[in-house]
Amino acid sequence: MENCSQIMGIPVPKITMEDTVHIIDQVITENKAELFHVVTLNPEITMSCQHDLLLHTIIDEAGHLTADGAGIVMVSRLKGNPLPERVTGCDLLFHLLEMGNRKKWSFYLLGANEMTSKMAAEEIRKRYPNVSVLGRKHGFFDQKDEAQIVDEIATLSPDVLVVALGAPKAEFWIHKFKNELNVRVAIGVGGSLDIIAGTVKRAPVIWQKLNVEWLYRLLNQPSRWRRQLILPRFAMKALLFKENNR
Repeated sequence: MENCSQIMGIPVPKITMEDTVHIIDQVITENKAELFHVVTLNPEITMSCQHDLLLHTIIDEAGHLTADGAGIVMVSRLKGNPLPERVTGCDLLFHLLEMGNRKKWSFYLLGANEMTSKMAAEEIRKRYPNVSVLGRKHGFFDQKDEAQIVDEIATLSPDVLVVALGAPKAEFWIHKFKNELNVRVAIGVGGSLDIIAGTVKRAPVIWQKLNVEWLYRLLNQPSRWRRQLILPRFAMKALLFKENNR
């Protein structure tokens, strides 16, 4: 596909942040009944798709896909079919809150621990007074509580469901209940609520622009080292991967 860059068999649209926000704005304005699932693709999800058919199906069926990881963009450039920029879940959430503040959108927050969830909701209400946080639920719930959570979300019917359960758990959860949630847009945002709440500090802008935000997180959270091992593995496999459609 000309407007996509193939990354390990996954067609990633050549879309900017501005394009993505515009697409989501249109979805919310049109108020369609079908849930619009936004997936922010990172190396971990991409690698998991190679052996998890359900996850691959979820990615294929997503309403919109963005290049979250710096590794995704780097590989696209090295393979000669460059993506224009990173569109991370965290950055996208901030842009949606800004747009939502102008257009009076409603949000529901699912994920993080109770303290972080509460602090994030309070911070959003303070920073974006025209945004309605209709409800929230921490991410440490039991499976037996899922029906009640889904029912609450469906009753409140927010414009945007923010799912901070981590990847790919968020993607599985949204897919599992997509026909019951009664929301316009659902997006997995990783640890973004921690950043909004101020419990985790994001890398300075210069680190983000240099595409080494992962290194900043590793230096500040050394326990992440095992997770970071996937990055060089991803780069090697993705560069050697023979795409069917370039």
